[in-house]
Amino acid sequence: MINNIPRVRFAPSPTGYLHVGGLRTALYNYLFAKNKGGKFILRIEDTDRNRFVEGAVENLVSTLKWAGLDFDEGPGKEGNFGPYMQSQRLNLYKELIEKLIKEKKAYYCFCTQERLNEVREKQKKEGLQPKYDKHCLNLSEKEVQEKIQNNLSHVVRMNVQPGQQIVFADIIRGKVEFNSDVVDDQILIKSDGYPTYHLANVIDDHSMKITHVIRGEEWLSSTPKHVLLYNFFGWEIPVFAHLPLLLNPDKTKLSKRQGDVAVEDYKQKGYLKDALVNFVALLGWNAGDDVEFYNMKEMIDKFSLERVNKSGAVFDVEKLNWLNAEHLRKMDENKLLALLRENLRESKYKDETYSDEYLLKVIEAMKERVSFVNEFITNGFYFFEEPKKYDEAVVKKRWKEGSAEYLKKLIDEFSKLENPLKVDYESTLRNTAENLDIGTGKLIHPVRLSVSGVGGGPGLFDILSIIGKDKTIARLQRAVEKLGN
Repeated sequence: MINNIPRVRFAPSPTGYLHVGGLRTALYNYLFAKNKGGKFILRIEDTDRNRFVEGAVENLVSTLKWAGLDFDEGPGKEGNFGPYMQSQRLNLYKELIEKLIKEKKAYYCFCTQERLNEVREKQKKEGLQPKYDKHCLNLSEKEVQEKIQNNLSHVVRMNVQPGQQIVFADIIRGKVEFNSDVVDDQILIKSDGYPTYHLANVIDDHSMKITHVIRGEEWLSSTPKHVLLYNFFGWEIPVFAHLPLLLNPDKTKLSKRQGDVAVEDYKQKGYLKDALVNFVALLGWNAGDDVEFYNMKEMIDKFSLERVNKSGAVFDVEKLNWLNAEHLRKMDENKLLALLRENLRESKYKDETYSDEYLLKVIEAMKERVSFVNEFITNGFYFFEEPKKYDEAVVKKRWKEGSAEYLKKLIDEFSKLENPLKVDYESTLRNTAENLDIGTGKLIHPVRLSVSGVGGGPGLFDILSIIGKDKTIARLQRAVEKLGN
């Protein structure tokens, strides 16, 4: 191993919001590093200037921090191996590409796009794999210098030798072999002078002493090029681990066409970060047991790359919803209170004032009945306002002849209570039903409808004790007036 202490990196391109697949790559790197007492580095691969999106770097950093993935080195947290933005490392790439050109391991290419297209079309017609035909490899030093002096557009390509077996080990896939005949003379320096991903990534991984390269399966076919570059430079090759694809339920590759793919989307929909991170961890990894609920510490303790699957992982939103509900129920009540207040500030109740004691009672009553924090408000709206209408189906089923008269009697009895507790509401209702010689259901159902406007929810006596005597009586009176007999 290059270093006894593992050093891993997450190296996204700043092209927009962080994809859930990117979050998983970052998470697995983070879990591996923390499990082994290593370092997790964030490097921004911003050499593709055409795809650069303003503000994307800040979004990436804030999203990783929101998810609890604090990097040890990266932009704004400089270590000994920076800078951590590839666009600030151009001199290093220039120096090393000149070394490769001098050693004939790379060469200038002046071919136009038209010529490249013609070559590829001809190869396709002949049933050959489309790749560069090394046309410019045969240019003399004099010809190369003349073309450069005449400002002819050019790139630099790697010089792949034919007939070689390229072999590397992958923790997830085992021994992987490629024949160099299928490896193209990859462009290393683009016509704008910037390095391609392939060159910059290898140089940066080496210079930042990265020991393990943990990335998505889509990079597996590029790895032979990277192995060749390590060999060209005479550098030790890191350990590779290529993660399985993320799939839609129909087993196609996860894409925007079938649903949300950005972490930002799930964040805005109210998913808890602990639930989303827990869910993403299970997309391709398991600890070898039946456990599905994890906090970050538990994942760090149990994580290993050897337990990552080769086959694609299905992104099941139903499972994410279940995990969200589970994490919500196990969340510290003060954290949940803070999230509820945040949601209230963004709701129509933002100008209302609620004590911590009141909101904690609402949380306790509703916690087993919600999957998202905003559902405390949407499903339990009656804790924040008097119902303006009554569910018609429930009225038809539960508001019977005599309901209004029964409630008038109950209002009288509730009025006599002083500082009632939950148990007082219950005993008073049951005693009233007994005195009226009716089943308790003939009071419970119309009372629930009166105070909440709906037919379901938490325990009725919990609702009454939370909203209090005055609001309870006012709502009962309003229902009697509105619904009558």
